[in-house]
Order: sequence, then C-alpha cells, then structure tokens
Amino acid sequence: MGKLNADGTEIQVLQIEEDDYISLTDMVRKIDNGPALIEKWLRNKNTIEFLGIWEEMYNVDFNVAAYEEIMLEAGLNRFIMSVKQWVSRTNSKGIVAKAGRYGGTYAYKDIAFEFASWVSPQFKLYLIKEFERLKKEEQALLGWSAKRELAKINYRIHTDAIKVNLIPPELTPQQTSIIYASEADVLNMALFGMTAKQWRDKNPDKKGNIRDYASINELICLSNMENINAVLIEDGLNQKERLIKLNKIAIHQMSILEEQTTKILK
Repeated sequence: MGKLNADGTEIQVLQIEEDDYISLTDMVRKIDNGPALIEKWLRNKNTIEFLGIWEEMYNVDFNVAAYEEIMLEAGLNRFIMSVKQWVSRTNSKGIVAKAGRYGGTYAYKDIAFEFASWVSPQFKLYLIKEFERLKKEEQALLGWSAKRELAKINYRIHTDAIKVNLIPPELTPQQTSIIYASEADVLNMALFGMTAKQWRDKNPDKKGNIRDYASINELICLSNMENINAVLIEDGLNQKERLIKLNKIAIHQMSILEEQTTKILK
C-alpha cells in the first residue's frame, strides 16, 4: 500500500497475506525514546487483554494457554513484555516484527489504531483519516486496472472480428499485422484524435502506449467502441465509414461519462 502521512508523520504500511499492517515504529519515531513506548504499551494489562481478544477472534493458531499465563503476569512490577516475546509465546499474528529495509514493529490496522489512541487520541484520528483516504485511492486504482483489463478482453473480440472479416487467407503475417495496427488506430483516432505512432512521437519520454495513459472514462468508452467496431466490421462497413461512426459515438459517450463523473464529484 505504501506510506501514510498522518499529521506530518510518514508511516509505512506493508501488505502481509493481503492484509494491511501499519508500522508502530514509524508512529513514535519522532518521539524521544519512542521505541520504548511500544514495550511500555505491551506491559499494560488492558493492552494484553485487547490483543488476546483480537487474536481469539481472528487467529485460529493463537496459543490461548500462553495468553492466560501472560494475563496473570500482567500488572506486576516485574512484568516485562516485548514484541518478540509476545509473538513467540502466543503465536500472535496481529503484531509482527520485521527486519530489513522496512524493519520495525507492525500491527494489523485495528491494533495499530488502538496503539495510536494510546499515544494520542488526536493522532489516531489523523491516522484513520489518512488510512481511509489512501484506501479510496487504492480502490480507484483497482477500478482503473479492471477497466484496462476489460479493454484488453474486448480488444481480443475486436481483433477476432478483423481476422474473420478483413484478413484474406492469402495475406502474409506481416500484412496481417499491418491491418491489425491500422484497425487499432481506427479506435485511437476516433477516441484520442491520433494514432499510436503520433502519440509516441509526441511523448518520447513516456513508457507504454496511448491507452496506458487513458482515464477511466476513456477506457470505458474504448471498451464499448471495440464491441461496436466488431459489429460494424461484420456488417461490412469500410474503415472510413466506421471511423466516422465511431468518432460520433466517442463524442456522445464521453460527454455522458464526463457529465456523470462531475455529478458524482459534487
């Protein structure tokens, strides 16, 4: 997921078995003797109780017997508990200690928010707000990726229509590839107003192709146009006729999509 920025504090987030784990170490990095706060928090009996309840709910391998022993020790003056001790004794999965580049103590988001509340209720609210914002961005990126994959699938339908209806058997593979490229550019011209080569010439420093930089609305429109173009090819329309029709469709669909997007964002 990357990094959070909660009230000016950068906090690393790692994906562990598809779950988000937030760095407790980063939360207290700007505080004097910050790492000691994590162990102090772990020595708190209320903390141990919270962690035990969380583990019993979400961790089938949690060592309940060891947890009950720790609960009996918690609160005594001589009670000491580190992250490594907690993990090794209870087989916890809610808190982990990581080594290496992004080393430190990480906790599942529920536990991380609880720790943040112990450090500062105000900081906890900043952290939750930032976490939710980044999760929304993450979902938007996943949506973009899904639309991109949909466009690729529909492009396969599109190229199959070209193969059946536009490519005579006697053409060489090189000639076939030229026709495929030409048909791809019919869609590019209809939607983007330029061919793939024209885009590359205008953007020599960018990687990928014109469609990799398309907006979500453009990808939705492109997906629709690929299906429509396949139908127009099967109906026997020549390339010029299809380009004119597809351009009109693109203008109409993009105006509707942009209008809907504006309403959602208001």
